[in-house]
Amino acid sequence: MNYLLTEDQRFVKELAHKIAEEKIRPVAAKYDETGEFPWEVMNVLADTGLFGVYIEEKYGGTGGGVMELCLITEELARACGGIAVCYAANALGAYPIVLFGTEEQKKRYLTDIAAGKKLAAFGLTEPEAGSDAGAIKTTAKKEGDCYVLNGTKQWITNGGEAETYTVLAMTDKMKGARGASAFIVEKGMKGFAFGKKEDKLGIRASATRELIFEDCKIPKGNLLGREGMGFIVAMKTFDQSRPGVAAQALGIAQGALELAVAYAHERHQFGKPISSFQGIQFMMADMATEIEAARALIYSVARAIDAGEKQIAKESAMAKLFASDIAMKVTVDAVQIFGGYGYMRDYPIEKYMRDAKITQIYEGTNQIQRGVIALQLIKDLVKQSI
Repeated sequence: MNYLLTEDQRFVKELAHKIAEEKIRPVAAKYDETGEFPWEVMNVLADTGLFGVYIEEKYGGTGGGVMELCLITEELARACGGIAVCYAANALGAYPIVLFGTEEQKKRYLTDIAAGKKLAAFGLTEPEAGSDAGAIKTTAKKEGDCYVLNGTKQWITNGGEAETYTVLAMTDKMKGARGASAFIVEKGMKGFAFGKKEDKLGIRASATRELIFEDCKIPKGNLLGREGMGFIVAMKTFDQSRPGVAAQALGIAQGALELAVAYAHERHQFGKPISSFQGIQFMMADMATEIEAARALIYSVARAIDAGEKQIAKESAMAKLFASDIAMKVTVDAVQIFGGYGYMRDYPIEKYMRDAKITQIYEGTNQIQRGVIALQLIKDLVKQSI
């Protein structure tokens, strides 16, 4: 479908597609097998300026928004969901600074992020605090001109590879969720270390590590917003970033569909291509329709965010929920179309299924997304009845 993209949006989409086909697809299997971080591809994305598409021009970006981020992520994920998330997670780490950073913080950190000189990451999840974000135990105690961080963050994408981290910690445990604050932490700060690199089912090209803070002192100037704003920072960030996860899921689904259609056309049984069988045709038709519906939802939410819509949590959750569920369904169906070959590592399709699963889990499980959506529906009903 023609989504009436601007000239600039068409340009970044086409550029990302070219990089995906020429630089990512040939090495996707290698990175999936080795689990090595794809710095070679990240450097290409940096050289082409794609890291700064959602960052203002005065900080070295190109002044785009969530829509541009989604277009690029989708194209990269068509070739490899793991490499795509290395790019998208950088935006997740940067958005708290984009949304809540002071002018000084933006100049100091966003300039290097936009140039691709430094990667970013976001640190919220802990061993006992995932979906229950209010259960975080990492603390930040103010001591003079510094905050001292203690605690552990778990399953942090780009962990260990990124240079800049936005981290949530409790500055006042007595206030519960209102006692959390957000901080910018730099790799190399004394008392900041990393745990082992996780060995994952999918998105294996991406790095996932623990962040370990042991009396880590950071300047008070690295506080984002005010004390107690941590969960506002996190939730507003997720409103902006969840369409990016949805775009990753969309790209994975689209890539899987393309492989399945090509295989069905080439594979012959009973003297004819299996694409001529109605059962296969119906599967492909459903896959294509569901993907297009997901794309329409993601693009409309991204455009609403870029247009300045503030109350977007419900729609952002819908995009992430729908696209990731579709990605899982489509990739499973794609494996089915490949039959026994789809189960073999010699063929690329099983990787798409493994990569798709995480999109239903991270940045809020799909069960949590349904809760967000339902709660907003109830709130809207109450408002209408007053």
